[in-house]
This record gives sequence, structure tokens and C-alpha cells, in this order.
Amino acid sequence: MDFGLLMATDRGLSNLGPVGLVAREEPDVRSALGIVLRHLNLHNEAIDLAMSEGRGLATVEVQAAAGIELGRQSVELIIASVLHILADVLPPHWAPSVVYLAHHAPEDTSTHRRLLGEHVVFDHEFSGIVLPGSDLDQTNPLSNPQLRPFVQEYLGLLVPGAGPTLPVQVHDLIATLLPTGNFSADKIARSLGMDRRTLHRKLVATGDTYSSILDAVRREHASTAILRGHASFTEIAVHLGFSELSAFSRWFRGEFGASPRAWARKAREQAAQ
Repeated sequence: MDFGLLMATDRGLSNLGPVGLVAREEPDVRSALGIVLRHLNLHNEAIDLAMSEGRGLATVEVQAAAGIELGRQSVELIIASVLHILADVLPPHWAPSVVYLAHHAPEDTSTHRRLLGEHVVFDHEFSGIVLPGSDLDQTNPLSNPQLRPFVQEYLGLLVPGAGPTLPVQVHDLIATLLPTGNFSADKIARSLGMDRRTLHRKLVATGDTYSSILDAVRREHASTAILRGHASFTEIAVHLGFSELSAFSRWFRGEFGASPRAWARKAREQAAQ
């Protein structure tokens, strides 16, 4: 029952080939993990990892790619491998806040406690890892800034065209950092290994700006949250980084041509029809 966990005991960044090589040179833990999440399908097409942040916590959820069903051994192998990757770039004796597993517990959970940590919860609604969001802001001790451009070029040579464009990278970083409130252009630029001016120049060359991408992310999050109806407009405003509801309302009207309430009512009417 613990076979998948035992398989993962010697796995880490080095087992991910060029993806691990690029992640190793990222400046902080968040961007290193982001490289792994974005490119893991190059290493294993069956796995789809998703990260979200909120209330000071980061969650890495294990999902199966479309049309694929993952057994408990595969899920535990993936989770233990991600933990080893995080352990490679975080301080010694680091441990996650909690590890969730969607399947039931085996009779003997000693290996799970030893390899996944003391806080393992079985029969959960999803399988994944929860850790403090502040852990992701830590500097990657393995990174060598002088090597970073070369390893990124190496990944591009091995898998040409597979890497996300700069606007997509900025979009993904903003979406990840939005709930934390720390999504400034300076922060995004540092996570990508460049200064703000360089980021602005490269985005302009693609026809984008940091502000346009931020607005796009906010539009996606705002429309999804309003249609779900689980959060108040004030909660949505805070989630999107607005200090006041009035500021959110003005921005929303400028983007959607209606107030949040009016837009939600019309969208629900159209959905009902």
C-alpha cells in the first residue's frame, strides 16, 4: 500500500530532466514551482498540477489529465515527488502544513506519516499539498543568475515552442499572486529574473502591458466569482486587489459596461434562457 511513496524517496528536481534544470535556476521558490507546474506535462502527460493561493496558504492540487484516471499509488508518488522538489529549495526540516489524499487510509499509515509528514488527511475531497504562502517567497538557494538564461535556452532547444510566452507567464504569475495582494509589476519582474523596465519593454514588443494583463486576469476572476455567487462583492473586490468596493465598482463598470449587480442579473437571465 505504500509502494508509490517508496518509489518517490529518491526523486527531486534532478529527475525532471530539463524542466528540473530550469526550475533549479529560478530566483525564488514560487517561480521554481511555477516552472514545474507549467512544464510537467513534458515529463508526464498524465499529470495536471494546479496551484492556488488564499488566506496566506498555497495549495498544490493533483489532478489527472483529461481522459485519465490516477490510482492511489500514482497520486501518492506524485505528491511525495512534489514534496521532495519543495524540500530541494526550502530550508532543512521543512514540512507542509497538511497533505490531503482523496483515497482511504491503509491499515498501516506509518510510511505515510514518515514520508509525507505528521499531518496527513485521508478521504478528503481532493489530493494535494497545503503550505504557507510565505514559503513560496523564499529565495531559491540553488539558483545561479548567470546560468539562468542558458538553461532556459536549453529547455527551448529540447522542446521548441513548448514554453509559455512572456504574456502567458505574466498572466499566470498575476493569477497566482492576486489573492496575496503582492502582485506588483516589480514583483512579477523579479520572479521572471528581470527588472521592471525590461519586463515593460518586452511586453510592449508583444502588444501587451502589465496593466492590460492585470485587467484581463481581473476580468476572468471577477466574472467567474460573480457567476458562482459564493462571495460578496466586497470579498471579490478584496480578492482582486482593490482597497475599496467603490474602486472595484468603477473598474468593473469600465470593463463590463454595467455595475457588478446589473451584469450578474443579466448574465443569469441569459444563462436561464
